[in-house]
Amino acid sequence: MWKWEAEGEAKAVIVIVHGAMEHHGRYGWLIEMWRLSGFHVIMDDLPGQGMTTRAGRGHIDSFDEYIIDVKDWIQAAYQYNLPVFLLGHSMGGLIAIRLLQEQRLNLAGVILSSPCLGLVNPPSKFLDILSRGLNIIFPSFRMDSGLTIEMATRNEDVREADANDTLYVTKVSVRWYRELVEAMKQAFLRIERTQDVPMLIMQAGDDQIVNKRTVKDWFNKVPLTEQRFKEWPKCYHEIFNEPEREEVFEYAKDFVHSQLKAIGYIV
Repeated sequence: MWKWEAEGEAKAVIVIVHGAMEHHGRYGWLIEMWRLSGFHVIMDDLPGQGMTTRAGRGHIDSFDEYIIDVKDWIQAAYQYNLPVFLLGHSMGGLIAIRLLQEQRLNLAGVILSSPCLGLVNPPSKFLDILSRGLNIIFPSFRMDSGLTIEMATRNEDVREADANDTLYVTKVSVRWYRELVEAMKQAFLRIERTQDVPMLIMQAGDDQIVNKRTVKDWFNKVPLTEQRFKEWPKCYHEIFNEPEREEVFEYAKDFVHSQLKAIGYIV
C-alpha cells in the first residue's frame, strides 16, 4: 500500500482504485494533482495486477478479494482522521459499487470513472459458454483480454508509455472473467442495497471498452439522495488520461470540495 501526503495541511484523503489490467504506476499524474490540491492519496495494486502477484497475474479466485483489499485501503485512510473519498476507475468503479453494497463505510463521497457495468464488445455466445465450462475444470486458464492500449485513451504519451509497461496485464484467467461478469450482474441485482453516499459518475462519451448506456441505466436506478452524472463527449475510456484530463480533474475536485463544504470541513 502506498501513501502520498499533501504538502501542508490536508483537507481529506482520496483512496484510488485502478481498473483491470493496470496498476498504481499509471496514476502518477492524478495522484500528484490531488496531492498538490491539498489531499492525501492512498492506493495499491489489486490482486493479480501490477506488483501484487499473489493470485497469479491476471487471475483471482473470487471478486471478493478485490472488495477485501479496498476495504483495507479505506481503513488505512481513516488513520488520518480526515474525510475519506473513494475514487474507482473502470473495474475499480465496479469494485467500489460492490463494496458499497456489501459494507457500510464512513465515506464523504464516491467518484466513479467509466465504471465497468457492461462491456462494449462482450465475448461471443460460444466463448461465453466455453468459459463457463473452463471455469469448472481449468479456472486458471488464461486468454487474451481483447483490450488494446488504443481503446483506452487518445493520449499518445500514455499510449507510448503503456506499450513499454512490463506490469501491464495482457492475459486474464477464465475465473477472472467469470467473476467480473458475476460482479456486474450483482451490481444491478443488489442495487437497492447500495449505501447512500454522495456519488459522482463521470463517463467517457466515446468509450471503447465500457458500455456507457449500461452505466447510465445503473445511475438512473440507484437510490441515492445525492448523485451527479457527467458525460465527457469526446473522451475515450480513461478520462483521467485524456487530453481533457485537467478539466476532468477540476470537475472531480469541485465535487469533493462541495461535499467538504456540506460537512463543514472547508468554507
